[in-house]
Amino acid sequence: MKTLTTCLTAAVLAFSAGTALARDVGPDEVARLLQAGTIQPLEKFNEAALAKHPGFRVDETDLDEEHGRFIYQVELRDDQGRQWDMEFDAATGEILKDEQDD
Repeated sequence: MKTLTTCLTAAVLAFSAGTALARDVGPDEVARLLQAGTIQPLEKFNEAALAKHPGFRVDETDLDEEHGRFIYQVELRDDQGRQWDMEFDAATGEILKDEQDD
C-alpha cells in the first residue's frame, strides 16, 4: 500500500510541476513582447497554419510560455468537424507540433 501511495504522489507532483511551467500570456504582455521584438504577430502563424491546412479555419490561437519559451497554439477546424492542433515557436516561427486532434 505504501508503494502505491508513493507512486500516486509522485505522479501528481510530476503532473503539477509540468502544468506549473506553462502559463497563458495576457494581452498586455503580448503587446509588450511584440513591441520588443521578442515574438512575431499571431496573424503570421494563423496564415501559416491555414496555408498548411487548406479548407480549415482558425478556431482559436493562444500564446503560452512554456519553460521560458513563447509558443503560439493554433487550433484549426474544417466543415466536417475535424480538428488540427499546431504549435509554433513565437520567436522563430518553427513548427513544434502539427497533428490531428482526436
